[in-house]
Amino acid sequence: PFAGGGERMYRTGDVARWSASGDLEFVGRNDDQVQVRGYRVELGEIEAALLRAPGVSQAAVNKDLVAYYVGEGANAAGLREHLAAELPGYMVPAAFVAMDALPLTPSGKLDRKALPAPDADAYARAGYQEPEGETEQTIARVWADMLAVDQIGRHDDFFALGGHSLLAVTLVERLREHGIACDVRTLFSAPTVAGLAESVGIAPVEAVVVPANLVTEDISVITPDLLPLVDLSQEQIDRIVANIPGGTANVQDIYPLAPLQEGMLFHHLMSPDHDAYVLTNLLAIDTRENLDGFLAALQAVIDRHDVLRTSLAWEGVPRPVQVVHRHARLTVEQVDAVDLPGIAKRIDLVEAPLLRAFTAHDVENDRWLLMILMHHVIGDNTSLQTLVGEVGEIMAGRADELPAPVPYRDAVAQAVLGVPEDEHEAFFTGMLAGVEEPTAPYGILDVHGAIVGHAQETVDAGTASAIRDLARRNGVSAASVFHLAWSLVLARLTGRDDVVFGTVLFGRTHGAARGLGLFINTLPVRIDTTGQTVHAGLRDTHGMLTGLIRHEHAPLSLAQRCSGVPAGTPLFTSLLNYRHSEATPTGQPAEPWTGIADLSGEGGSTYPVTVSIDDDGAGFLLSALTRAPIDPARVCALLVQALWELVEGDRVLAELDVLSDAQRCEVVAY
Repeated sequence: PFAGGGERMYRTGDVARWSASGDLEFVGRNDDQVQVRGYRVELGEIEAALLRAPGVSQAAVNKDLVAYYVGEGANAAGLREHLAAELPGYMVPAAFVAMDALPLTPSGKLDRKALPAPDADAYARAGYQEPEGETEQTIARVWADMLAVDQIGRHDDFFALGGHSLLAVTLVERLREHGIACDVRTLFSAPTVAGLAESVGIAPVEAVVVPANLVTEDISVITPDLLPLVDLSQEQIDRIVANIPGGTANVQDIYPLAPLQEGMLFHHLMSPDHDAYVLTNLLAIDTRENLDGFLAALQAVIDRHDVLRTSLAWEGVPRPVQVVHRHARLTVEQVDAVDLPGIAKRIDLVEAPLLRAFTAHDVENDRWLLMILMHHVIGDNTSLQTLVGEVGEIMAGRADELPAPVPYRDAVAQAVLGVPEDEHEAFFTGMLAGVEEPTAPYGILDVHGAIVGHAQETVDAGTASAIRDLARRNGVSAASVFHLAWSLVLARLTGRDDVVFGTVLFGRTHGAARGLGLFINTLPVRIDTTGQTVHAGLRDTHGMLTGLIRHEHAPLSLAQRCSGVPAGTPLFTSLLNYRHSEATPTGQPAEPWTGIADLSGEGGSTYPVTVSIDDDGAGFLLSALTRAPIDPARVCALLVQALWELVEGDRVLAELDVLSDAQRCEVVAY
């Protein structure tokens, strides 16, 4: 292997390429490569660009994309600007650390292990540089208004300033109002003002053209050509219409189910005695007058939104469909107060609306009780917030100020006409290559049973602040921190560093922030913590979540097929649901309703372990739903412990201790 004449001797890990002339050219070392937002980055390329900056005499970049430099007159703001002009946005380091000299080993090589951890100042905002051009200036104005920041520079980062997925959806809508077309995935990939403006100019948004609803009120027969989103024969259409009260005159539209709706219908049919996806909410109302006012307002909201007037049909058709009724009256039943807790938590999915209301006169407390049942198949957490907000606006006499409703068929069209199936398959095949067995904490594989345990824990204010600071310093959202923390919990519970779990996709990246319906979807994420540090793990997690956005409407069944897990065995048995609690759709905080109090609410899940994180913009509330004999309070405690470990500093993930000795013994016992 030894060559003479001063020729290079290659080592294991060297990266080379064939030139056009047939010569082998040395490119670099594969141990100096990192994955950033789905791109493979050569650290040496960033170091070379740093050395070309005026005044820099030495430079090094670690795998967390932290730059270390030596040089007179150089500063972080100037270096960030220099690199932004030479390199793609994803290659610009997150932090810059000035040093008197780079540490060396006894043999004179760079001692990367001796490079200091960056402090908070290293992650500080870029020095202010005024936005350039009309597009950058418009983006900066919208950001400043939404993020409540007085001054936005062209290199400021959306996530470092406190942005998150829900704000991103609203931001995209606001930018479209100003003539700037982009989507959430573009924002996640290019989160600076300059980067977003450049991306908008280079890669225009691929908009799905939603076909018009052709079923008008004067049509006497609905024919296949009037239903562009679904392939049905005339016989199948007639059979569906015959089961709708009022027949053709009461049918507004027919289209397929969204991916997660199909999954919920499957569980509904699998569990005839119990439906985990029926959501309940119990209200206490002071007078009969207020009760009647609330029910009238709720009916008005049902009249506004097509998805609230929808039923499902699955018999005699090749694929389940949903039917939008022009009119659907809310069923209200009065019962005795003592019978209210025992109301059957089941809704017939063939009868619209998929909501039910039960009232009871609580004589002892001189009040009325109202229990509302709603099937998850027509709404998610954001939909519930919107529904409640609209009821409040109508009761306050502001019905005419409500925005125009967003048709749910637009969301279905995104799933049906959006990203091709082969592109979904290529993405998930790449993600799940080599996964041949499920990630099943506590060894429970059944994903159809009933959930019996529920616990909540509020993250203390100090830890919550540290989580947001960690996210800001790494240019990621707090959701990335929680996803990485949950992967640590799973790694300890399952004894493996490479884990897969479900995450709930927001599903509103195409301008449906105010829409009602089931926009969310459950898809797998795979996080491999092998050899990773906290900061590198956060960046990889953020990159993975960014890549997943394009595939937010893919069916979970498709993703599962792309793995090596045998058919009939779940790919994962735990679910992470990160959600935001924001203002009402009109942008105003929800007003407390005089005489109306929210007593309780219940959601549902079929996974053995479901963890929800409610982010209200300041703190975090953790909720765990578990299957017996798993202790939900212990699950919350494990996640909090993982969060504590992450915010303590940039350490190797494998060294973080999530389980106490007692907890480790308990896991082994399962």
